Amino acid sequence: MIEVDKVTHRYGERRALEEVSFDVAPAEIFGLLGPNGGGKTTLFRVASTLLVPTSGSVRVLGSGDAMAVRRAIGVVFQSPSLDRKLTAAENLRHQGHLYGLSGAALRARAAEMLARVGVADRAGERVEGLSGGLRRRVEIAKGLLHRPKVLLLDEPSTGLDPGGRIDLWRYLRQIREQDGTTSLLTTHLMEEAERCDRLGLLDRGRLVALGTPAELKAGIGGDVVTVRGAETEALAAAIAERYQVAAQVVEGAVRFETPDGAALLPRLFGAFPGRIEALSVGKPTLEDVFVRLTGHRFWGGGEAA
Repeated sequence: MIEVDKVTHRYGERRALEEVSFDVAPAEIFGLLGPNGGGKTTLFRVASTLLVPTSGSVRVLGSGDAMAVRRAIGVVFQSPSLDRKLTAAENLRHQGHLYGLSGAALRARAAEMLARVGVADRAGERVEGLSGGLRRRVEIAKGLLHRPKVLLLDEPSTGLDPGGRIDLWRYLRQIREQDGTTSLLTTHLMEEAERCDRLGLLDRGRLVALGTPAELKAGIGGDVVTVRGAETEALAAAIAERYQVAAQVVEGAVRFETPDGAALLPRLFGAFPGRIEALSVGKPTLEDVFVRLTGHRFWGGGEAA
């Protein structure tokens, strides 16, 4: 449904994307996960035909023609795109006119989409009087109005409370099951990324990993141990030598992976008396995957980039 082939984009001398390639399968919910500055929004703008890449291409439904792609996709932007002075229903009707819909068919379609996102009872209210979460739901209804085969969403949870986020994912799964819709979304939220069928991890414009959330975490295996103490560089070197692990210093703490972290904790305290201030152990997360592949935490290194 979506083919991203060696997409590179630069803003002057700054590299935003570097030869990014992946495919999105029919009826798949695919997520682009990365920190701010990682390249997600640039790739979203390329996929939605708002930006021509420096090199490479994006094809949607087999086509690279911008006008054909625009007819085929639905788009939910991160920035608001509603007319605040119009009602929710009026916003959808004006959107429908752009896609050649009109009359009773358009009114019925708008009512259906507003009902699907749970704002049918607010259809006649001006957008400026709706809460941020309700406006976001109307944005999603607007993107779904013409029943696109491919839906692109840039940070779709922006402005939604936890309940609204749960509803959002129910909508995405519902349109996949009922309409066969393929969704491509960008996110910086780990819990949102966990819900995707597959993920692409972006860091500083590069695709550093591709797979299901389970596959990416399974690549680590075992437990992740974090050690805090003085002289972290020396401590990391000593831990690596003693236990034959790949210990990294990440934001002032020593981090490494081991098959049985719980069994190792008391041995660590005994091996390095007085040098360890705190220890923690946990199962791998998507952030652990990111740290292993990039050498820095999700927040911090990516923001600086």
